[in-house]
Amino acid sequence: MADELKLDEFTSTSLVPAPSNGEIEEKTAGDLAPVFDVPVNISAVLGRAHLSVAQLLQLSQGSVLELDRKVGEAIDIYVNNRLVARGEVVVVEDRLGVTMTEIIKDGDAAG
Repeated sequence: MADELKLDEFTSTSLVPAPSNGEIEEKTAGDLAPVFDVPVNISAVLGRAHLSVAQLLQLSQGSVLELDRKVGEAIDIYVNNRLVARGEVVVVEDRLGVTMTEIIKDGDAAG
């Protein structure tokens, strides 16, 4: 996929488009400090299932719910209900985690 961005392509500094006065400013991660405390909702979606209310009410502890994804298939990572990445489920010290494997750029979310 030519539109994929690998995580190692990002650095703490990057050039931004030239301002209208023609000068190029270098920005760093520290320039984002004003937004560090803004809360965001992050969701890692393993898969989806469609159930009727009756089917939902029949679920109990130990029930198996079949999802629309296969084992090993990439999961979707959403930030504020917007698809931003795909990743894999990992186990870290007896806890589940997510490793991002692909960043989704604007317009690439279909698929």
